[in-house]
Amino acid sequence: MNFTDLKKEIKGQLYTDEAIKRIYATDASAYREVPLAVAIPKSDADIEKLIRFAKKNQTSLIPRTAGTSLAGQVVGGGIIVDVSKHFTKIIEVNVAKEYVWVQPGIVRDELNRELAKYGYFFAPETSTANRAMIGGMIGNNSCGSNSVVYGSTREHLLEVKAFLSDSTHVYFKETEDLRGSTELEIQLYENISEILLAEKHVERIKKEFPKPNIPRRNTGYALDMLARMQPFNPEGEPFNFCSLIAGSEGTLAFVTAAKLKITKIPDGFKRLVCIHCKSIDDALKANLIALNYQPYACELMDHYILEATARNKEQAANRFFVEGEPKAILIVELIGETEKEVDIRILNFLTELGKQRLGYAFPIIRGDDIKKVWDLRKAGLGLLSNIPGDIKPVPVVEDTAVAVKDLPNYIGDFNKILQKHNLYSVHYAHAGSGELHLRPYLNLKTEEGVKLFRTIAEEIAALVKKYEGSLSGEHGDGRLRGEFIPRMIGEENYQLLKKVKLAWDPDNIFNPGKIVGTAPMDTFLRYEKNQEIPEYDTLLDFSNDQGILRSAELCNGSGDCRKSELNGGTMCPSYQATRDEKDTTRARANILREMLTRSKETNPFVQPEIKEVMDLCLSCKGCKRECPSNVDMGKLKAEWQYQSMKDNGVPFRTKMIGNYAKSIQRFEKAPWAYNLTRNLSKPMLGFATGRSIPKMASQTLRSWFDKKFHSLQRESKKTVYFFFDEFTNYLDVEIGKKAIMLLDRMGYEVRAANHAISGRAYLSKGMLEEARELAKENVSLFHSLLKKDVCLIGIEPSAILTFRDEYPDLLRGEEKEQALKVAERTFTIEEFLAKELGDGRLKPEDFSHEKKKILVHGHCHQKALSSMIPTMKVLKAAENFKVQMIPSGCCGMAGSFGYEKEHFDVSMKIGELVLFPKVREAEEDTIILASGTSCRHQIWDGTGKVARHIVEIL
Repeated sequence: MNFTDLKKEIKGQLYTDEAIKRIYATDASAYREVPLAVAIPKSDADIEKLIRFAKKNQTSLIPRTAGTSLAGQVVGGGIIVDVSKHFTKIIEVNVAKEYVWVQPGIVRDELNRELAKYGYFFAPETSTANRAMIGGMIGNNSCGSNSVVYGSTREHLLEVKAFLSDSTHVYFKETEDLRGSTELEIQLYENISEILLAEKHVERIKKEFPKPNIPRRNTGYALDMLARMQPFNPEGEPFNFCSLIAGSEGTLAFVTAAKLKITKIPDGFKRLVCIHCKSIDDALKANLIALNYQPYACELMDHYILEATARNKEQAANRFFVEGEPKAILIVELIGETEKEVDIRILNFLTELGKQRLGYAFPIIRGDDIKKVWDLRKAGLGLLSNIPGDIKPVPVVEDTAVAVKDLPNYIGDFNKILQKHNLYSVHYAHAGSGELHLRPYLNLKTEEGVKLFRTIAEEIAALVKKYEGSLSGEHGDGRLRGEFIPRMIGEENYQLLKKVKLAWDPDNIFNPGKIVGTAPMDTFLRYEKNQEIPEYDTLLDFSNDQGILRSAELCNGSGDCRKSELNGGTMCPSYQATRDEKDTTRARANILREMLTRSKETNPFVQPEIKEVMDLCLSCKGCKRECPSNVDMGKLKAEWQYQSMKDNGVPFRTKMIGNYAKSIQRFEKAPWAYNLTRNLSKPMLGFATGRSIPKMASQTLRSWFDKKFHSLQRESKKTVYFFFDEFTNYLDVEIGKKAIMLLDRMGYEVRAANHAISGRAYLSKGMLEEARELAKENVSLFHSLLKKDVCLIGIEPSAILTFRDEYPDLLRGEEKEQALKVAERTFTIEEFLAKELGDGRLKPEDFSHEKKKILVHGHCHQKALSSMIPTMKVLKAAENFKVQMIPSGCCGMAGSFGYEKEHFDVSMKIGELVLFPKVREAEEDTIILASGTSCRHQIWDGTGKVARHIVEIL
């Protein structure tokens, strides 16, 4: 197929290269299909041209936003049309009439951030709401945790503007005139009238579709909903095709704008009651009682989810309310007009639970802690993949919904089926709406696992039918459940769905093979049955994940790395700057999985597709903490660099950056020469002309310490070793001096050891053999020195935290064990001071008494491998400090990344997302605090303001 002319015609991008096609070949489901091309349209005109091209060339269009679908809805062999980058506008907010017009690529939480200014919100709330987009929510008819009150997206979709399959534009809204204005639109109204004016059809729909009292109902097209409308039901609501569009998965029309109902943000006092239960059954019985107390949400997490949260750095902190080892926790949200009113309801609720002997612990959550609990619950989808090995909780029957009163019996029957096959399942999510996300543990890399995939799907479909439930509650049919629709609603009703699809899309242009005409559910899977699983000999230790390939496979496609800077966190800075799927952690994991699994190369790491997708990874380590699936892309990238350089050699610039410390050491006796020539190297090294090069100090920190430092202490509280990292030692000497003198003044004996450099530059460039030698030397030295209460302290996060992060992965056997022991005794200076405060050896009066206003930016590695809590604890100990955190992610420098001319613009764009504007807005007397040398450098180049290290202000 020739895409040359189409590329010229559209204003957006059209990609046909292998790398981009591969990263769009999967979503968050078990499916994989490589598309013909990927289009990123910029305008309605682009979409119109794409439709005409597809029609002319007999191909298809697969609409896509965040790509978090669980039934394979956005996986297909045609042209993926990704509207997430350019179709992101809020077109109109009308508070008086309580609606908003939006484009399909607006993120749900970002929409609500704007609506909150008016006291309103768009109510449906998926667990992926910080990256889920309205287009996808319409396509799947998404619901979320608060659906017991607010229902699904369908109830909030008022009007849509869309393209039909003949490329004509259409506007659907409530109407009494079922005639249409174009040839195809006329045909659509004639088609639905023919179906729903036939009494036998309506009776069969009523009989075979899910029970009317099941609010979550996404099985097939919503003919049952249209049948309740005028003129088919004289007492119904006015006819509106929007009810059909919702849940149609982009198979009928291409939506370009939507008018949504908005709701006032509820006033009142909010509480969460977290009922700890000894069994799933007890939790479901508690759920039935909870529904009598007008909850805003009733959500369940089982022990498998809770165990997964403990393995994740980000979510482990949100487990503060978990008591003991519950088999399940039911989270019930209650809101009252007064504190007294909500507390009385809670008391009555707990009394009733006590009478039924349900639950053993009932923590009540208030205030800011409420968000932490919901963040824990929302992380469920991604957390499910952070289990090592090939057996994973699989999305196959994860979306079934029944009448809520039937849920305990249904779940009992469900688990009997699994037990028959010696399987077990994750249980979580929307108990209050009669829907739990149920994922049996299967190995889809084996023939037996794929057989069970089908067997479980078939047997659970029969069970759902027995309860007159819906096989899909909110995740859609896609290619997973489409095969079972005839048995769920009857063959005659299924034929009606096919008639609808044929009328709307006679050439099968829009997302074919979803809902109707689907391929068998066990085809086009992400993994091939019994495929050979290649094993790779790596320098870094991936044994906890059972190898580098399985480390990449931890990514399940949940797309947490697609959240923007507006939603906080670090992951993923390059995506936040470019808004390209290619620059997500997910894409990088996908391309590694693809190339390491399906390559015929002797060394698959050399393939250019990996380099293309890895290019903008800053190795910020944000994913190590924030990815619920525990994907550590910084580690994966370092190993990829190392493996690829085995064949390709080490590039000149890489070698020069890696050997930075050796190079600068040569100027130790003539720093003036370095400073005189430092800018001359920019063209040779490919550095950006707009990037400044820091000056070398006139004396190294180690030299000053050995020759000029004199301790003021006679008796010390504790002995500490100071780590003279290669950045502080040559560039930030004054900061190093202040750190040492601060520790001395506070009563600590500061010692120096004859240690090696940290090797951070080697690690950032994949020069792992060199880094390993340094790790061996430093670990051996400090393992012998850090005895009893002696510890190692550093002030540059990226250097000192190598002891905690990379060093154990670089080593094996006894050396690895020693590295882990050294890591336990190694601290950033913030961690050390906070610990000493906690232990009572330091007191607030030990810190500065000056009044200071401080804005804090956290270093990426500090946030990922440590925490900003110690920094804030230390700063708040100083009684006259007024401290505020900048809600920034990565600064954008990331060591050498921000120097490199091809990365400079992205580096500065990342800085402009949050950090630079906040620094510029700060009052003149405000101190900008940044502990990372790269961060301070970036702030200077981006704003002209000098940032300080914490040791300079204490």
